[in-house]
Amino acid sequence: MRIATWNVNSITARLPRLLAWLESTGTDVLCLQETKCSLEQFPFDELRELGYEAAVNATGRWNGVALLSKVGLEDVVTGLPGGPEYEGVLEPRAVSATCGGARVWSVYVPNGREVGHEHFAYKLEWFGALRAAVAEDAAGLRPFAVLGDYNVAPTDEDVWDLSQFEGATHVTPEERAALAALRDAGLTDVVPRPLKYDRPYTYWDYRQLGFPKNRGMRIDLVYGNEPFAKAVTDSYVDREERKGKGASDHAPVVVDLDV
Repeated sequence: MRIATWNVNSITARLPRLLAWLESTGTDVLCLQETKCSLEQFPFDELRELGYEAAVNATGRWNGVALLSKVGLEDVVTGLPGGPEYEGVLEPRAVSATCGGARVWSVYVPNGREVGHEHFAYKLEWFGALRAAVAEDAAGLRPFAVLGDYNVAPTDEDVWDLSQFEGATHVTPEERAALAALRDAGLTDVVPRPLKYDRPYTYWDYRQLGFPKNRGMRIDLVYGNEPFAKAVTDSYVDREERKGKGASDHAPVVVDLDV
């Protein structure tokens, strides 16, 4: 089974690239983030033509997540059980389902904006709710994984230049502690191999030639339980999909499993 995660930064803007990528890679399950569309705008028909069912959590212009599967889509849960609201709204940041022999979550963790901002506190609270929600599956015997845009670089080596992030989000001790707590629930960071350079960055800012200069971050993560991690035969960042006109600022992370 091939499972991938990709922050597409607007499924409408990226649809031709998405469809071509799905056809060329033979991906069985794809977790999408930042779809930036309403449920009515989601391209169910186009994906169905390629053999994909879709479970979608989307409410409008911002955020939005989805699960695409060619191997079944059962027991769908839309949203993060027990998750916090932000400014009175339950944002569309999680969707989960059983796909083939694995239980899979697609998550888009809040950005946090600035240290000390109420969105930063919301991010940490969201992480706590995520840990509570996945704890039972993480400790289970079935392959289980939480894939998506975590908006946290797990280590200093996961950013191109730590000095550029001084005082900023994504690298703070509080955010990394939230990641560590998630791992402690029974999950392992499935670190992909890079297709170029020595670090498997997954995100490069559009500004200041971030991608050509490889000024990246590894913030799109695959956290799997022991049965999932043991089944992994390969994992890589598809850096080629970040190239060219109309690319997302994130690259897909692909995981191959023997399940």
